[in-house]
Amino acid sequence: MRIADIQSHIDHELVSREQIETLIEKTARQISHDYAGKDLLMLAVLKGAVNTLAALSQEISIPAQMEFMSLSSYGSGTQSSGVIRVRKDLDCSVRGRHILIVEDIIDSGRTLRWLVDELKGRGAASVEVFSLLDKVSRREVQVDVKYPGYVIPDEFVVGFGLDYDEQYRNLDSIAVLKPQEYEHEDQGEQS
Repeated sequence: MRIADIQSHIDHELVSREQIETLIEKTARQISHDYAGKDLLMLAVLKGAVNTLAALSQEISIPAQMEFMSLSSYGSGTQSSGVIRVRKDLDCSVRGRHILIVEDIIDSGRTLRWLVDELKGRGAASVEVFSLLDKVSRREVQVDVKYPGYVIPDEFVVGFGLDYDEQYRNLDSIAVLKPQEYEHEDQGEQS
């Protein structure tokens, strides 16, 4: 898909590349301060949060390990089944470690709430969350976010790791996808 093709599917930009960079730089400074001298493990859920984790990790000034999980809460189609399935687990123990979950977007909060509880159950010393985006209007479950990002409206967004049908992750900003690109399916949870 050529960049011109991608842009023709975009309704409008919601969060610019510059806004993302500013937020990540500010957050990285705070995280570097808060976790100085601690055993920090930064965790991203595949695939959406990879861009956010990469950008954030490059701005952090303290040692940190990166890990990945792949979780699924979808049944068939785009509606969440409500049941979390671990498709790829961590490659290390979290016992006694300080975990920072790096999220691209929080939607209903169900998957994130499950992940926080799971990591605490595995013996993590602490579990905190940074999320680039937050769709507060769709929240179904309370989730504490120590490092909040941009609150966005309930629109279907793509870019900077977020996708629709595995496309658009490569955009360097957050944009709203034109409804005709996805209107043949329900929006469902987007993470």
